[in-house]
Amino acid sequence: MRTIYFIFITSLIFFGLNSSGQTNGSGLEKKVEMIHHKILTVDSHTDTPLNLMDPGFDLSKRHDPQKDHSKLDFPRMKEGGMDASFFAVFVSQGKRTPEGNLRAKQRADDLFDSIYAVLARFPGEAGLAVSPADAWKLKRQGKRAIFIGMENGYSIGNDLSLIQTYYTKGARYITLCHTRNNDICDSSTDSIEYNGLSEFGKSVVKFMNKTGMMVDVSHMSDKSFYDVIALSKAPVIASHSCSRALCNNPRNMDDTMLRTLAKNGGVIQMCILSAYVKKQNPDPARDSAFASLRKKYQNFDNLSKAEMDNARREWDALDDMYQQPLATVSDVVDHIDHIVKIAGIDNVGIGTDFDGGGGVTGCFDVSQMKNITIELLKRGYTIGDIRKIWGGNLMRVMKKVRKVARKLNPACNC
Repeated sequence: MRTIYFIFITSLIFFGLNSSGQTNGSGLEKKVEMIHHKILTVDSHTDTPLNLMDPGFDLSKRHDPQKDHSKLDFPRMKEGGMDASFFAVFVSQGKRTPEGNLRAKQRADDLFDSIYAVLARFPGEAGLAVSPADAWKLKRQGKRAIFIGMENGYSIGNDLSLIQTYYTKGARYITLCHTRNNDICDSSTDSIEYNGLSEFGKSVVKFMNKTGMMVDVSHMSDKSFYDVIALSKAPVIASHSCSRALCNNPRNMDDTMLRTLAKNGGVIQMCILSAYVKKQNPDPARDSAFASLRKKYQNFDNLSKAEMDNARREWDALDDMYQQPLATVSDVVDHIDHIVKIAGIDNVGIGTDFDGGGGVTGCFDVSQMKNITIELLKRGYTIGDIRKIWGGNLMRVMKKVRKVARKLNPACNC
C-alpha cells in the first residue's frame, strides 16, 4: 500500500541533500503543508482548560512554553497545522462522598464555563465542535475547532443523568477514571477494588452508549478495559495512551489489548507524554518532591482558586528543578509503527496530553506538530494513512458511536 509513496518520499529526501550532506527539507516541508491543508488534524486530549482558569491567560496570544509551561494557544495551533483539539474538563480524584461529588461537579462546570468564555471572546479564532462536520466547517472558515472531552468520571458522581447533561454541554467523551479508583472502575495506577467495572460503572457504559458519548478507556486497569469491551455496543477510544511493549507503563496498552481494541473498532490515540513513550530513569528526589507537593495540597482536592494557583506554580517550579530527559518524535512514531503492526492503520490516532505533561523533543508544543507528519512521511506512510492517524480514525469512531446511540435509543438527541 505504501510502496509508491515510500519510493517518492525516499527520492524527495535524497534530492533534498545539499553538497555538505545536510538535508534541505524544503520539498518535504511543502508536502507536509499540502497534507495539513488537505486533511483534518485532531488532537484528542489537551489539558488547556486548566490554563483558562487563570483570568490572565490569553489564548489568542503566542506563549513561550519554556517560560510559562503553556503548550497550546491559537497562534501556535495555526503554526503547527492543528485544526482541532479536544479540551479536557479534568477533575482530579477527591473524596467519594456527596460533598466530594458536588465539588467535582462544580469544578467541571467551572471548566466548561472557561471554554465557553474563551470561544465567546475570540469568535474569529475558534468555535465549538460537537461533530466531525462542525470541525470541517470551522476549518473551511479558517478557524480552530474546539471539541470537549471529560477526564475522570468522578464528575458524574452517582448520577447517570449528568452524562446527558454533559453531552448537552458539548462533551463527546468521558475518561472513566484517572489515577485513582472512583465509583465507576479500577484505575491502572491504584489497587484492585472492583476487579474491573463496578455495578454502577456498568450502568455508566450502557448509558453512554445510549447517549452517544464516547467511552474513553485511558487510565483504566486492564480488567476494567476488558469489562468495557465486553459491555459496550459501540467502539471505544483511548484518548491518550501508548504501547506497553515499547514502554512498560501500566497506563499503556499491551499487544493483546491493542488487538482487542481493533476488534472492537476503536482507536488508541498515541500520547506524547515522555514517561509513557520511553521508560524514565529512576529519580527518587523528584518522586519525593512531587509526593510532598501532593500531600501539601491534599492531592489537589477541595482547593480554593488561590491554593490551586499556588499549587500549579510550585508544580511547574519542581518540573524545572527536576527535569527529565524527553522522548523524541522518532520515539513517538516508533509507537505508532508498533500499534499499526499490531492493531492496524485504522485504529491509531494522536492525543498529546499537552498542558497535562505532554511534549517531546521535536514536538514540545502544538507549534511543532508537523514534525510528526514529517517523520511519518520519512517512514513511508501514505497521505491516506496520515489522514487516518491525524483524525480520520477518531472521527469515524465518533460517527459510529452516534449511530449506535440512535439505534439503541431512537429518541436520542445526538
